[in-house]
Amino acid sequence: MSHSVIKTDVALVGAGIMSATLGALIRRLEPTWSISVFERLDAAAAESSDPWNNAGTGHSALCELNYTPKTADGDVNIDKAININEQFQVSRQFWAYSVDNGILGDPSEFINPIPHVSFTHGSDGVDYLRKRYDRLAGQVLFEGMEFIDDEATFSERLPLMSAGRDFSDPVALNWFTDGTDVDFGALTQQLLNHIGETGADVYFGHSVTNLSKQSDGSWIMKVSNLRTKQKVTVHAKFVFVGAGGGALHLLQKSGIAEAKGFGGFPVSGEFFRCTNPDLVADHQAKVYGQAAVGAPPMSVPHLDTRVINHQPGLLFGPYAGWSPKFLKSGKITDLPFSVKPNNLLPMLSIAPQEFGLLKYLISELAASRADRVNTLGEFVPRADGADWEIITAGQRVQVIRKTGVGGSLEFGTAVVTADDGTIAGLLGASPGASTAVPAMLNVLEKCFPKEYAGWKPALTEMIPSFGQKLSDNRDLFRQVWDWTSASLQLKRGAAAPQVDAERATAPAL
Repeated sequence: MSHSVIKTDVALVGAGIMSATLGALIRRLEPTWSISVFERLDAAAAESSDPWNNAGTGHSALCELNYTPKTADGDVNIDKAININEQFQVSRQFWAYSVDNGILGDPSEFINPIPHVSFTHGSDGVDYLRKRYDRLAGQVLFEGMEFIDDEATFSERLPLMSAGRDFSDPVALNWFTDGTDVDFGALTQQLLNHIGETGADVYFGHSVTNLSKQSDGSWIMKVSNLRTKQKVTVHAKFVFVGAGGGALHLLQKSGIAEAKGFGGFPVSGEFFRCTNPDLVADHQAKVYGQAAVGAPPMSVPHLDTRVINHQPGLLFGPYAGWSPKFLKSGKITDLPFSVKPNNLLPMLSIAPQEFGLLKYLISELAASRADRVNTLGEFVPRADGADWEIITAGQRVQVIRKTGVGGSLEFGTAVVTADDGTIAGLLGASPGASTAVPAMLNVLEKCFPKEYAGWKPALTEMIPSFGQKLSDNRDLFRQVWDWTSASLQLKRGAAAPQVDAERATAPAL
């Protein structure tokens, strides 16, 4: 059997949004570095970055209620919402810069304007949304948010959700006109096309089977060409593991101390999808509700407008499922094979801590299709199951992090880097893709500390708010917002001041 050798400065494992983003950043910062991408499947963004495999909200905390939890004293904590929105603004700036500079093409292929809306009903829910609005509306990043609690405006804005609704049960909305729908699959493909056209090698159908560190700090990766069965040896100076649910296994195989103690809990999901043009026309928004009492954050129900290949559709869910696989295309041995002596106790400690999650999963698995249509009925009172098809979403692997002798389950993302900066990986899920740019900036800072200082002028050109907080600088935020709105061809509404689009350029700082 033939054997080949590849030498590269940067090896990116996985052809999803994280690897594509990191590759595009490195190509801009160090155009002479060689980059190689290895993807097990035959297409880019075929797992969690696929548009039908994620909620695609452009998670900016405008509408997701799990980012604004109610506090013990009845107030609303908005810290996480501000932090996530701040991160999304960084991603948005890089995308706008990329459109302006030919890295990305037509922005409507991957980002489209759509209102982001929070929805509650019942007197307690209305009170909560009013407090949430009071806390957020004065914040720089949330200017333009509306509070709506009257039947007429609700019906005008959300006709599909109002038809057949009993308004004796009070309703409330937090409405933000200038939200976005992001197709991370199309975005990933455009970024990968760019780095491929500028000299990177992208290998599809190539599975990374092992990683071993060399005495000089470089890495040897064992790779199998799944089409020809050819074995490939890759010599890389730096490795990034952006393989979604497959990242944990590879980081464990690398042997780095920083990956020890991490475990993963896989959760699959299903959604109802609707492409009936009459129903789609009656719902032009992303509407997020509240998770049931005791249910985990990932269970927050939402009725999303999605725009994929310029075609709008509706997505409702999630309905949780469970599989021991870490990827949709993974193996049933993924979970048991991820258990190691160093993460056994953290993983075992989760069950008694997360009783609510286990109860939720069991109830979801027992639900019939009729039960699921009834759940949809909270959002669409006249829902007819015949209009909705079930699709299986991407597999998510929630991070289990060692804490003391036990562990804690985290519903977020975690960047894992070796102390010498030669390898890094990303674990976890939401908000994930939406914060890909700040996550990859984190990787660059941790893994290339010597070069990072010299990169700052270039990073500031790409991301004008680099090193600053937009939430603390209203003038800078408005400049950045005007520029990104124009470059990404996003219509402006209540949240954005009116400007001449011809003059909206990246702020020169």
